[in-house]
Amino acid sequence: MKRIQTYFALLSTLLMLFAGIAATLLSILFFNTDPRAFLLLIPATIVVFFLSLVVGYFFTDPLRILEQTTSAFISSGSPLQFTAKGQLFEADRLSENFEELAEVAKAQQTNLMLKEKRRTAFISDVAHELRTPLTAIHGNGEMLLDPNLPPELHDKFCNIIINESERLGRLTNDLLTLQQIENDAALTQLERINLHNLAREVLDILAHTLRDRGANTQVVGEAPDVLGNADRLKQVISNLVDNASRFIAPDGHVTVELFGMKGNAIIAVKDDGEGFGDIDPQLLFDRFYRTDTSRSRNTGGAGLGLSIVKSIVEAHDGTVEAINLPDGGACFIVALPAIPAE
Repeated sequence: MKRIQTYFALLSTLLMLFAGIAATLLSILFFNTDPRAFLLLIPATIVVFFLSLVVGYFFTDPLRILEQTTSAFISSGSPLQFTAKGQLFEADRLSENFEELAEVAKAQQTNLMLKEKRRTAFISDVAHELRTPLTAIHGNGEMLLDPNLPPELHDKFCNIIINESERLGRLTNDLLTLQQIENDAALTQLERINLHNLAREVLDILAHTLRDRGANTQVVGEAPDVLGNADRLKQVISNLVDNASRFIAPDGHVTVELFGMKGNAIIAVKDDGEGFGDIDPQLLFDRFYRTDTSRSRNTGGAGLGLSIVKSIVEAHDGTVEAINLPDGGACFIVALPAIPAE
């Protein structure tokens, strides 16, 4: 096996041997020294060789320790721990670099495992969400094959199939939206956006749906302009307003309040419903999470609306949180970096 220690000893010995021969020749030529002085080079060469081996050992000892530690990490994945011995500056620096590299590798491995776990859970959730409407469509379709089915039941089963297929369409669109957001972290087509005008557009678009749900809506206040993607931010407000309108009583209220705070533009969507109870607010933004599963399904929710909101807001370097209001109802607060006033 090739070792630095051996190379160092051989090199030192050869240099000493050449220097000894040159010195002896000069001594013979100029000082008439006895030629038998060449014989003294043999023990001197042996001594220098072994001394070089000893010195080389101390030079290579830090590298040997580094090699053993990295081998243990490769074989067992145990964390690397180095203690600078001060024997060789370069070896100490190399050890520190290896330790940092191992920490980065461990963090990346943990991140990959977490992503894989989330991916597996996501696939399981999607399969579960798809199974319910597909089962309903299949079951009601089989009932329609009955030639003796009364007309009123025929219409009922057809309506169920239509409603469930529409829910499948909404779920598919939400999944595609999430994928587009995650694959396009750096949003394109950024522009200066007036949030008051954007919120008014959203309420106009949702006017028919909000009217059917008996929701009274309004936009109050002003917020600083932001730099963002208008379509994505419109979807944020739309999802929050749509979500709030699902859980209010008839003739309830949904308010979009806008204001500025600490360099941020704030969008607060409030409702006077029952709120979301004592659950952790962060759970509301998990994919397919519902505070009330049966209630959400009956209103057509797939549990992805708030997850989409969070993804869009974070892509704009913003934050979103949820709180229960003291007088009842829920409030979802979005904070986006504001454009400094000119």
